[in-house]
Amino acid sequence: MPILLALASAMVYGIADYCGGRASRRHASVVVAFIGQLVSLVLLVGALAVTASAVADGRSMAWGAFAGVSSAVGLTAFYFALANGSMTVVAPLTAVVSAVVPVTVGLAAGERPRASAYLGIVLAIAAVALVSGAAGHHQQRTPFRIIAAAVLAGLGFGGLFVAFDMAAHDAGLWPLVAARCASVPLLLAMVLGSGRGGDLIRIRAVGFAVLAGVLDMTANGLYLQATRGGLLSVVAVVGSLYPVSTVMLAFAIDGERVRRPQIAGLILAAAALVLVTLGRA
Repeated sequence: MPILLALASAMVYGIADYCGGRASRRHASVVVAFIGQLVSLVLLVGALAVTASAVADGRSMAWGAFAGVSSAVGLTAFYFALANGSMTVVAPLTAVVSAVVPVTVGLAAGERPRASAYLGIVLAIAAVALVSGAAGHHQQRTPFRIIAAAVLAGLGFGGLFVAFDMAAHDAGLWPLVAARCASVPLLLAMVLGSGRGGDLIRIRAVGFAVLAGVLDMTANGLYLQATRGGLLSVVAVVGSLYPVSTVMLAFAIDGERVRRPQIAGLILAAAALVLVTLGRA
């Protein structure tokens, strides 16, 4: 079940990233990230009102707040990189960094999955690179600022993966609420500080931004549940397969061509899922 939840979160994350990237082509990435996070906060408050669950412990709330800051930084950097750089460079680099961070933390904390899981982790990272097109030929060099933004996004997403794993397993939705309570004010300050406040009332891609927020919240919830029953070093790698759905949407909607390395990447992704499932214990 944890692997399936992590896979579902990856697919939803990828769709959210596609929507956020589309919105960021017309508006500043920080504005798009703010709108998405604000929408998800409203939905979370509504969910808590229905469930009426007890407030989580301070440690879980603190880790949730850390996840929110990491998410805000990661999303802003990622949307910026997607809007201004090549997806075939940005997506694999971000995904690999976001996978390496929790895997390193998990192994350092003493997690020891079976041998098949280690092979699955390697194949998953290779699959992300292939599906995203990292193995293809690029017509022009990617500017350093785009590379730096992609790495920063990966560190932000990796920090989010680790933080949610650190929250108590009985904390319910509260870590997500703490995350949004931290990210929304931070993003608002970034919007106002960048002089983009006017975009909040003039945004023309609000549909994509709102959808990105709803999907991002859904993916976070799925991933949070996945961490409550699986190893961080395994679950996070499955969660990092999010570029698969992003690229598949680019194929279907934007008309991008499917190349052989990308087909091979999809096959590797399927093999990786089987291996990490067998080695999760």
